[in-house]
Amino acid sequence: QVQLVESGGGSVQAGGSLRLSCAAARGVIKLNAMGWYRQTPGKQREGVAIITPSGLTTQYANSVKGRFTISNDNATDSLYLQMNNLEPDDTGIYYCNKVRIWALDAKYAYSTWGQGTQVTVVS
Repeated sequence: QVQLVESGGGSVQAGGSLRLSCAAARGVIKLNAMGWYRQTPGKQREGVAIITPSGLTTQYANSVKGRFTISNDNATDSLYLQMNNLEPDDTGIYYCNKVRIWALDAKYAYSTWGQGTQVTVVS
């Protein structure tokens, strides 16, 4: 099992920004397509953004396009999610995970999840 550790969440006012980070065992992030997912109250876990190992190809959920940016740093084997212009609907627990099949849907991520990091956006 691959341990994934998310960090960087917090409480922020609408319109604010947060940067989430994901750490994993050496080589995991730079060798795999990775994604950010979120579980919002009353909804199933959904895909937010995914990225190829090279970082050259990304895909975003329509709800976050233009506001969120996924990136990876192969030198440090880290994954990031820069979230700008946050909205109350962005509130939820955010997870990183390996992408099993290239698609945003969370069902195409690997089945083992970390603890996630809580993001709360207040209006």
